[in-house]
Amino acid sequence: QVQLAESGGGFVQAGESLSLSCTASGNVIGRNVLGWYRQSPGNQRELVATTRSGVNPVYADSVKGRFTIRRDHAKKTAYLQMNNLKPEDTAVYYCYAEVWGQEHWGQGTQVTVAV
Repeated sequence: QVQLAESGGGFVQAGESLSLSCTASGNVIGRNVLGWYRQSPGNQRELVATTRSGVNPVYADSVKGRFTIRRDHAKKTAYLQMNNLKPEDTAVYYCYAEVWGQEHWGQGTQVTVAV
């Protein structure tokens, strides 16, 4: 059984940085997708960034150049470094894993960016 434990998030001013981490338990290996989605009020959940071994990370256009995802395969952990945050980045951020065709979600962590 795969479980995802998130940490990080919080409240910052525009232009500041935050980092998130997500640690997976269970049978998660490098070829499985690990990453982040986000959802703001009134909007659908959207991809932020994902990573898997042997493939370049995938980023939403809105975060390219500002967010960086990296992964520690030994620790089964994905890290999302978010720089130059904007108010429109305010959302609940969900860790995501796709393991052998099954999707798994973390409980979500709030990121709030003030003007």
